[in-house]
Amino acid sequence: MVDKQMNDKVAIVTGAASGIGAAITKQLIDQGASVVGADLNEDALTTLKEQYGKAFHGLKIDVTKEGDHVKLVEETVSTFGKLDFAFNVAGANKTGTILEQSEEDWRFTVDLVLNGVFLGMKHQARQMKEQGEGAIVNVSSLNARVPMYSGAAYASGKAGVEMLTKNGALELARYGIRVNAILPGLVRTPITDSFTSNEKAHKMFMERIPMKREAEPDEIAGPALFLVSKEAGYVNGASLIVDGAWAVSGYPDLSLL
Repeated sequence: MVDKQMNDKVAIVTGAASGIGAAITKQLIDQGASVVGADLNEDALTTLKEQYGKAFHGLKIDVTKEGDHVKLVEETVSTFGKLDFAFNVAGANKTGTILEQSEEDWRFTVDLVLNGVFLGMKHQARQMKEQGEGAIVNVSSLNARVPMYSGAAYASGKAGVEMLTKNGALELARYGIRVNAILPGLVRTPITDSFTSNEKAHKMFMERIPMKREAEPDEIAGPALFLVSKEAGYVNGASLIVDGAWAVSGYPDLSLL
């Protein structure tokens, strides 16, 4: 029997069209919630609407644009009447060493993974403050704690997400809003395909991950939903690492690829 503990709850999920965002969307709807999924991929959002029906509403937005977040929250409330939870998942990475990376690629990555979360939190929390409660989960990364060769922009942005989460918990607790972060390790998603489908890279990662496998998106979605659940009602400002114990062993030297 499917657990329906999310009955009557309403959530925003950014990056809902694939990977971790799609897995969070599915688990929320399976547990009875209504979801507004935000993404740039309109075709994928249409497919999700066909799959989930009235429990899902898709909206094309660019998370780096503040006006798009205003529209996202407004449309969530007009469609479903309120906003209980928000999951800020959208992210991508343009790699490059510090010596070689262009300013354009640096700004693209940090704008997406850090500024996009800030703008989302800002407007999600304004709505939750009006309602007197809410919970936000930001998807950071193990790279918030562990550097990655050619990934300075991504790691720095994700480290910023972790601290932004803690600052959000400090500022928003007085309004009944909890803010927590998930720090995934290697997950089988489109963004990590260059690692999971590359035999040499995959072998290097498996040598470092004690559980000897990458996570599936569902294995990140489950802990993310826990953080908004009533069972996590006293969890606030936390960073939950979900990485198969990878953090205890360190990152492979990707310069060898």
